[in-house]
Amino acid sequence: MSQEIQELFDAILSGNAKLAMDKVQAALDLDQDPSQILNQGMIAAMAEVGEHFEKGEYFVPEMLIAARAMQQGLSILKPHLQQSDLVSEGRVVIGTVKGDLHDIGKNLVAMMLEGAGFEMIDLGTDVSAEKFLAAAQESSANVVAMSALLTTTMPNMKTVIEALKKAGLRNQVKVIIGGAPVTESYAQEIGADGYAADASRAVKMTKTLLS
Repeated sequence: MSQEIQELFDAILSGNAKLAMDKVQAALDLDQDPSQILNQGMIAAMAEVGEHFEKGEYFVPEMLIAARAMQQGLSILKPHLQQSDLVSEGRVVIGTVKGDLHDIGKNLVAMMLEGAGFEMIDLGTDVSAEKFLAAAQESSANVVAMSALLTTTMPNMKTVIEALKKAGLRNQVKVIIGGAPVTESYAQEIGADGYAADASRAVKMTKTLLS
């Protein structure tokens, strides 16, 4: 690993967005391979962030600032990545279900998945079943990820799964759900493929479901 890529890796771990952007630019100025910058500098750093979180060394704020630093660096790198460099891990449609405006958890999951090499289609908050379905169809998504923070909006997760079934898409996409009131048993009850309690586990679960 070159010095610039190592420094980029460290900048993401410490959540220094300005430094991450500078290091991406420095590596590009030295004609370093954009896919190496992505894989060794960014994806590897976000994997380590996930490990720190699981060991209890990082908490949600640290994950959030690391993910933001990664995204800022990625904004500089993206124009230099050929489609051939970007080997997508899969395509994920993500959103907070209808009636629910909470997005911090959803944003963190989206950033962590992007940091793990997934292509993200983020629909935002208050997303209807029709919107989830249309986005999954248009993008040929591999995964639909839903978040809810209110017990009153949780049933809308089931509505989305029913819409996917009705459209004949359910066997083509994996469905994962999360959010404070959501449980493993609720995921099983509504027929989701998995439940993740936090962003780090969401990445692992998505990888497992698609492997």
